Amino acid sequence: MALYNLKTLLSENSYPGRGIIIGKSADGKKAMFAYFIMGRSENSRNRIFERFEGGMRTKAFDESKLSDPSLIIYNPYLQLGTTDIITNGDQTDTVYNFMKDGISFEEALHTREFEPDAPNYTPRISGVLYYGFAANIFHYKLSILRSNNGNPDACQRYFYSYNPLDGIGHFIHTYKCDGNPIPSFYGEPEEIEMPNSAKELADICWNNLNNDNKVSLFVREVPLDGSEATEIIINKNV
Repeated sequence: MALYNLKTLLSENSYPGRGIIIGKSADGKKAMFAYFIMGRSENSRNRIFERFEGGMRTKAFDESKLSDPSLIIYNPYLQLGTTDIITNGDQTDTVYNFMKDGISFEEALHTREFEPDAPNYTPRISGVLYYGFAANIFHYKLSILRSNNGNPDACQRYFYSYNPLDGIGHFIHTYKCDGNPIPSFYGEPEEIEMPNSAKELADICWNNLNNDNKVSLFVREVPLDGSEATEIIINKNV
């Protein structure tokens, strides 16, 4: 049994910020991941997710209200062959470019650090899923790059590697909870129970994220037999 219930983690936290969930479906036949964004400012809330060939981007919903694109407009998801890359910032491109050249996920992220948004110093969270469709398998990694308890003089880089179990996943998010400054996520990714489909995962996430602060959600379900993936995008701004 998983250590945490995803519905409870989301419903009892008004501001986890941005979050990545990766795991294996309850029936053991699919890899699944989810990525969500939240916002407190008009600039952060003025966004949607938009799919494109080979990836997914954030985009301003109303371009006339976009005040600073530097940390809110990026590619959260990129596909590299039989690898999926999902992050909360432009480090998606860093990981993609390094891995394309045969350099590891970890080495790529050692060139990056937390976001320069004092006083929050928002962590960079990242995940990667490696598929072996011929053997019906996959494994995944998660990472967080965070300040030293709010001290920007040191970047702490943490990496976690998982061999998946049926119905088990891991959840990492940028913030522990709401606040001013906002306290960074701390500790290992939270072990959660995974449902059996992208639709179920999307419903759990979207229905339990704080209604005022949630912005967009992306869920991808990948059958391990190599058949077609299922994707769901939900945007509050429509």
